[in-house]
Amino acid sequence: MAAGKTNIAQSLEALLPGRVSMAEAVLRQHANTLTWIASELPDVVVWPETEAEVQAVVRLAAESGVPVVAFGAGTSLEGHVNAARGGISLDLSHMNRILAVHAEDLDAEVEAGVTREMLNQFLRDTGLFFAVDPGAGQATIGGMAATRASGTNTIRYGTMRDNVLSVTAVMADGSLVSTGERARKSAAGYDLTRLLVGSEGTLGIITRLRVRLHAVPPSVVAAVAPFETLEGAARAVIEAIQLGLSLARIELLDELMIGAVNRHAQLSLSETPTLFLEFHGTEGATRDATDTFAEIAGRHGGRGFEWAAREEDRRRLWRARHDAFWAVREAWPGMDVIVTDACVPISRLADCILETEADFRDCGITAPIVGHVGDGNFHAIAIADCSDARQLATVKGLAERLARRAIGMGGTSTGEHGIGEGKLGLLDLELGAGAEIMRRIKQALDPKGILNPGKIGSPRGSDA
Repeated sequence: MAAGKTNIAQSLEALLPGRVSMAEAVLRQHANTLTWIASELPDVVVWPETEAEVQAVVRLAAESGVPVVAFGAGTSLEGHVNAARGGISLDLSHMNRILAVHAEDLDAEVEAGVTREMLNQFLRDTGLFFAVDPGAGQATIGGMAATRASGTNTIRYGTMRDNVLSVTAVMADGSLVSTGERARKSAAGYDLTRLLVGSEGTLGIITRLRVRLHAVPPSVVAAVAPFETLEGAARAVIEAIQLGLSLARIELLDELMIGAVNRHAQLSLSETPTLFLEFHGTEGATRDATDTFAEIAGRHGGRGFEWAAREEDRRRLWRARHDAFWAVREAWPGMDVIVTDACVPISRLADCILETEADFRDCGITAPIVGHVGDGNFHAIAIADCSDARQLATVKGLAERLARRAIGMGGTSTGEHGIGEGKLGLLDLELGAGAEIMRRIKQALDPKGILNPGKIGSPRGSDA
């Protein structure tokens, strides 16, 4: 087996001289999943710089029957980048060119390794921005598309599903496929863009994307709204969404999360359940929306507001929110931090959050809650010692019960983290016969099973 790995590495070195590594530290870096799932290392890591090089690597893998796992920035939370059967980790970070910006058409073409922050920095003088904001600024746009990421701006601007107009991808046989042209809509056959967005590298390796851009709004106002109870905050969210206020973001942090954020970001927020909000629109629209939300909050136990209209204040506020994961790790040093998410219809948001909070509390597991609650999505961040088999089993059970609870309420086991390895066993429960259709699609497009095996589309009970 070792000889086989060496032969593959030598063949890759001939294709990509100086951009191949078998160093253990590098292999470990490309299997770190920020989750309870054990790291599964690839045999070799490569850094292509062109689509032609990606094609060459995939053709070599297909001929040799070696798995290929696409790697963006490694920010996934469900084991997406784990190499379940070893093989090649295809790191796309060197493919980071912004190829074109069509300001008049509100779109841009980028390579898969471009990060969200890179694109928005490039756009800073155009009056446009790329709206999908999962919180990890270093997340690559290719990786965000592969996992169908969303984030804090979803309720106004949509998810990656809505913001990716077309992709170019290398398929399992090494062929290059483009899923669309530059027209804003098309009725030409199957929607291959939507098939590949969210496929987690199991059907093809996304190398290039055309993404939707949005105009920077003339007025942006942010607010912090503390509440007496978690239920009150959730009920206020439901009412605000049903009224159609011009909200761009609405995030819920429970009192545990606020405490961690205060210490991490040196803030002095009231340590009660709190909503972070942001309104986009004209000055008149944002003013009316903030006044209306103040009335809604008052009916549900809101304790007052702190408004932030200055850009530097808004940035500080949202940076604190985006650093929630690291704030939790800092607040509970020496403990493992396990993040899971679920999404339910907005009308069931309060029920799902309260039942989840009670479940964790009854099991003796501390778990701050934070979420993009404007679209019914929230995260529980469990604090545990994963070296303790009993604690780990408890947390895994809690995460599965949360997923089943959400599905039972008409929701989904994952609003934005994706399936990866961690939630693969829930697909049949959530989708029924649809999960088998996914397996058939995988078999048709990747008959040798080389693209990110052990994830979506894998045969039941197999990592092949």
